[in-house]
Amino acid sequence: MDLEPPAHPAGRWIESLPGQAARVVHPAVWRYLQSGSYGEVSVAEASRAWELVRFRTRVLTGVASVDLATTLLGTPVASPIGVAPTAMQRAVHRQGERAMIAGAEAAGSLCVVSSNAGTPWDELGGSVPWWLQAYLPTDREQMCPVLERAVAAGAAAVVLTADTPFPGSKYASDAEDWSGVDLDWWRVNFPPPHPDRWAADLRFDDVTWLRKASGLPVVVKGVLRGDDAVRCVDAGADAIYVSNHGGRQLDRAVSTASALPEVVEAVDGRAEVYVDGGIRAGVDVLAALALGARGVFVGRLPLYALALDGARGVERLLTDLAAELGEVLHLAGCATPYDAPALLPE
Repeated sequence: MDLEPPAHPAGRWIESLPGQAARVVHPAVWRYLQSGSYGEVSVAEASRAWELVRFRTRVLTGVASVDLATTLLGTPVASPIGVAPTAMQRAVHRQGERAMIAGAEAAGSLCVVSSNAGTPWDELGGSVPWWLQAYLPTDREQMCPVLERAVAAGAAAVVLTADTPFPGSKYASDAEDWSGVDLDWWRVNFPPPHPDRWAADLRFDDVTWLRKASGLPVVVKGVLRGDDAVRCVDAGADAIYVSNHGGRQLDRAVSTASALPEVVEAVDGRAEVYVDGGIRAGVDVLAALALGARGVFVGRLPLYALALDGARGVERLLTDLAAELGEVLHLAGCATPYDAPALLPE
């Protein structure tokens, strides 16, 4: 994707998304999407952490245009910006995951689909690969038919969420009134009886098991430490996904912006490294790329865009974020996303 500087920055529309979405989403669903665990300290710190990253711009580099195109585990994408896995998509828009994937496909972006999706894998549509986010049941064998159907429907990788032995308590949303919210679609991709809890005893061996059971590359999501990242790669992980689950698991977990450099250094090129958490603008994506991420994922923003305008909203969001990234890369003197690490102060 060759991008010229946009005529009109998109930030104002993106900044308005939460307020607009709040008016159309059921109040209980809205609080669930917005809430973090316990005192919500990690949620509050997420975006600010990216704002603290500073750049040394380059000049006289001869950059006339910016090419954002790249690959994530071999999948060609128009930009390094992808859609993180989120539940409740059917609760914010009737087409749910189908609209999310359609919007991501139109923008040339990768989409990670949650195990808790409300749409059967074979009904997702789209003609580009997608990745399956996986929570493992206590009985690992319950996951095998889910994996088989996902592979048959086009899943190109499995993203193992490693930071959720159980959901962290969310004081802000636990007492909400969910009456009127249809959740009959919850976990439709698991054959009955649906698992009522996820495995609380995940080990590094599960990375090896998941790779063998699925036959797909495995990404481990929820990593915040360099030593854990190395052990994941040793167990067979093809990529490490730095995430604190949007501040929804252990409150006061470090921000992903602060964890990312340690993970990148520890992995040392043996696996791709991705990140999410608090990304709200193209300049935040630039910060993540400068700190060493290959892919940068957004979670809540696509949900807001989905709620407002379905696939078109998701496409617009991802296209606007990519345009912002192209602009700030150009201003920084970078021709591609992977020139960004040279921008960090020594």
